[in-house]
Amino acid sequence: MSLGFTLLAGDGEARRGRLATAHGSVETPAFMPVGTAATVKALTGEMVRATGAEMILGNTYHLMLRPGAERIGRLGGLHRFMRWEHPILTDSGGFQVMSLAARRTLDEEGVTFASHIDGSRHVLTPERSIEIQHMLDADVTMQLDECIRLPAPGEEARRAMELSLRWAERSKAAFVARESYGLFGIVQGGTDPALREQSARGLRGIGFDGYALGGLAVGEPQAVMFETIEATVPHLPTQRPRYLMGVGKPLDIVGAVLRGIDMFDCVLPTRSGRTGQAFTRRGPVNLKNARHADDPRPLDETSDCPAARDHSRAYLHHLVRSGEILGAMLLSWNNIWFYQTMMRDLREAIEEKRLAAFAENFAQDYLAGDLALLGTS
Repeated sequence: MSLGFTLLAGDGEARRGRLATAHGSVETPAFMPVGTAATVKALTGEMVRATGAEMILGNTYHLMLRPGAERIGRLGGLHRFMRWEHPILTDSGGFQVMSLAARRTLDEEGVTFASHIDGSRHVLTPERSIEIQHMLDADVTMQLDECIRLPAPGEEARRAMELSLRWAERSKAAFVARESYGLFGIVQGGTDPALREQSARGLRGIGFDGYALGGLAVGEPQAVMFETIEATVPHLPTQRPRYLMGVGKPLDIVGAVLRGIDMFDCVLPTRSGRTGQAFTRRGPVNLKNARHADDPRPLDETSDCPAARDHSRAYLHHLVRSGEILGAMLLSWNNIWFYQTMMRDLREAIEEKRLAAFAENFAQDYLAGDLALLGTS
């Protein structure tokens, strides 16, 4: 038996569902915090779980280099290794390999690259990527694909899409089917609707447990991303989950949910937390800003996150400006909590068929800005 996915409600194109995996269920739409190197940066597993997160993402490229997939496998798999006994999705390493343009060569067989850690040479093929993710014991495994930068010439987008389809077939053949574990295919094709349709149809023909939209959130305008989602989703199976990789900003997520996407991941919440930025219902707040130095107010008095509710802005500002580790921890916790609250609110809005109104109100509050609370512009 592969992954279970049940659609529970809908509102327009938006879907409310439940993904059943070997390590528990995930309510969708869902946001997966990124645990690149077997850790969601600056947070313990208990802190991540307290936000309401049910599934996290691990990174094949980073884990294969350090500490090594074989070592993690000998130690009982990624869940046991990092003490996260809940669902884990692992990406295939394709995106990270793209970023190593000066350090890698690509051909039909796979990718040969030099480690960014010590310069050692490695070969990542579809079969090896699947093998690594099996050793990690990922609940959801991703096929190896070629992700290109946008904008890209049409022929380059076609070449990478067709190669990704051939790699999808090889990934599927290498995948070891187990009960409640699954394999996702990745739709490529740049921003060309015809290429996206060809990719989606090809993946459907191979047959996967879920379908991801890759190659987006790489610098293209939001409108282009939304247009690409709208052109792709009709060609994906209704009864399987849809995952928009690497997205993203809160308004990007809300817009993608409106267009039928079920799953998301992004480094933005924790990366922002480490650089002094907090996400709130009134938009992002830069705690480095001097205006917070004497502010006794909490970050957000309406939040049930201890980081947002129990600490003054003055204290958070002090931690950030002083470079204290606790500042990164508290802001990252707030940010992941904010994202999980947003996803919970989206699920409830879909169930109650008021998603359009929720999305409009959310955007108005978010774009109003934090200064609006003070009656300033």
